Amino acid sequence: MPRRQPAEGRSVTSTVSLMTKWEYVTVPVLVHATKQILDNWGADGWELVQIVPGMNPENLVAYLKRPIAEGE
Repeated sequence: MPRRQPAEGRSVTSTVSLMTKWEYVTVPVLVHATKQILDNWGADGWELVQIVPGMNPENLVAYLKRPIAEGE
């Protein structure tokens, strides 16, 4: 596969520094409180990436991400 060239007027270094950096968290979610739990995390800036079954039928596991603030 050929390497992609940076946009005109940009170096590889400047292109990489413009990429969003993310932090991730996994969260246990009870099926009877899914909306409330996800709304609480969403209010703190977390975005749902995926939700998968947990270890038992009453639990789910949510994978969330949010951008890392500049300078962190």
